[in-house]
Amino acid sequence: MPSEPELLEALLRRRFSCRAFRPEPVPRPVIERILDMAQRTASWTNSQPWQVELLGGAALERFRAALHAHAASGATPTPDIPFPREYRGVYRDRRRETGFGLYAALGIARDDQAARARQALENYRFFGAPHLALVTTDEALGTYGAIDCGGYVSTFMLTAEALGVASIAQAAIAGHAGFVRAQLGLPADRQLVCGIAFGFADPAHPANAFRTGRAGLDQAVTWHEDQSGSP
Repeated sequence: MPSEPELLEALLRRRFSCRAFRPEPVPRPVIERILDMAQRTASWTNSQPWQVELLGGAALERFRAALHAHAASGATPTPDIPFPREYRGVYRDRRRETGFGLYAALGIARDDQAARARQALENYRFFGAPHLALVTTDEALGTYGAIDCGGYVSTFMLTAEALGVASIAQAAIAGHAGFVRAQLGLPADRQLVCGIAFGFADPAHPANAFRTGRAGLDQAVTWHEDQSGSP
C-alpha cells in the first residue's frame, strides 16, 4: 500500500486543469465531502476568509449564459484584485509556453486569432462544467485574505482529484467581478478571488490531453546554509 507521502505525490502529479467536462453532475455527498475537507485549509489567525458561492443546475445555466454574453460583448474587465501588471522574463516564457501548448493540443494555429478568441471565451462557459464554486474574501483582509483563499483553492482541487472529480481554477471569471456581484447579489465588501469549475472530465477532448510542466528546484529555490550544511 502506498505511503501517505506517495499518495499525496500521486495526486499532485495527476491533477491537471480540466478544460472539457462531461455534463452529468457530481453527486451531492461528494461535493459536500470536497467542501468539508477544503474547510480544513490553514489560514492566517484561523480567519477562514473564504466564502463560496456554489452554482449548479438551472442557476448555473442562467449564470453561464449571462457571463458568456457579457464577456463576448467586449466588456471591460473589472477585477476586485488587480491582475498582474506584466509577465516578464521566465514568467512570460512559462505563460507563453502554456498558451502555445494548449492551442497546439486543440489544433489552433498561433496566427489564428479568431480561433484563439473563441477558445478564450470558453472560460466563461466554464468549459461545460456542471458545477462552479466562486471563492470570495473579505475586502478588509487584503492580501492575506486572498492568500488564504489560494490555499483553499488548492485544497479544494486536490480533494476533488482524490475523489475522482476534475477541476480548473479560473481567474478569468474574477476579471468580471462587478458583473458577477450584480448577478448573484453579493455584498460590496466580498472580493471575488477566482472561480473553480468542476465535474467529471471528458477524456476524449483534446484539451484534456495537454499538461503543463514545472520548474526544477534549481529555478525555484535558493538555499542559505552555514558551513555545517544546516539551514
